[in-house]
Amino acid sequence: MPSRTRKFRGLRTHGRGIKAGRGAGKQGGRGNAGLHKYKFKSMLIYAPDHFGRHGFHRPGAPVEGPTALNVGELEAFVPSLEAAGALSRDGTTFVADLAKAGVDRLLGGGTAARPWKVYVAHASAHAREKVTVLAEPPVAAPGGA
Repeated sequence: MPSRTRKFRGLRTHGRGIKAGRGAGKQGGRGNAGLHKYKFKSMLIYAPDHFGRHGFHRPGAPVEGPTALNVGELEAFVPSLEAAGALSRDGTTFVADLAKAGVDRLLGGGTAARPWKVYVAHASAHAREKVTVLAEPPVAAPGGA
């Protein structure tokens, strides 16, 4: 008995029809092939949002959040505070204006090695227990004294 291949030698399609013997032939292509052509109506019914843009595009400029600092990081932040002119000493207590250094919030992580008095816009309750948070920074005397 001859093999199936041998049996169909000389016949163009080997008994499969025109496209059935090729890859994904009878099913009309693989995957989403033909959604803009012969599978268009099924796309409209089952996946009407398949084509086109959806949602919104966020602009490229990053949205900046508040800058936060932990109580334990105050000691390491001393050089930056001095460079910004936001640090002064009152005996052994450090007095810092964090707004001048660009810090918006003081959080309660860590411990302070020395006593601190801090001017900051927002402070957590845990930070208020560890350092003295003052309401408003002292106003410089008129005339630049």
